[in-house]
Amino acid sequence: MAVSEADAGDVDVAAIAARPSEPGARMDTEPLGHAVDSDGLESGPKSLVSTSKKPGNNNDGGVETAEEATEPADPDINELCKDMFYKMAIFLQGELTATCEDYKLLENMNKLTSLKYMEMKDISINISRNLQDLNQKYASLQPYLDQINQIEEQVTALEQAAYKLDAYSKKLEAKFKKLEKR
Repeated sequence: MAVSEADAGDVDVAAIAARPSEPGARMDTEPLGHAVDSDGLESGPKSLVSTSKKPGNNNDGGVETAEEATEPADPDINELCKDMFYKMAIFLQGELTATCEDYKLLENMNKLTSLKYMEMKDISINISRNLQDLNQKYASLQPYLDQINQIEEQVTALEQAAYKLDAYSKKLEAKFKKLEKR
């Protein structure tokens, strides 16, 4: 398929790729991604479609042909992809393992917390029992405490009576001394 330079944008790339290259038209690629023509001159970055001139046996008088610039598949790409997927699998496995370990740690912490709360529950039950026992003992001592309160009230009344008796006896003594002096 012969194409002029002006019509290079309208070239059917699939048709060119299916067509074998013509003798004498050579396009090499450099590692940096630049195309090199048959004279060894660098012609700029590779494009999908590149043109090359046939040497001297041209019947069309300066007509150029278009060919697909193909990059050879880098054999390391497959290895790099396999390595990437392997490392990604290791990374994801590590992430999942870390997450599992986190969940196991949380589970252990929950178990320990549950045990601690069970111990605290047992302690509170014992305190409640002891408090009930103390309340029962206090209730059994209440009649004695009431008797002590009654005795205290009686002692206070007797003390008041003793003070009144003492005051009356002093008055009587004073009257007796007064009568004696007369």
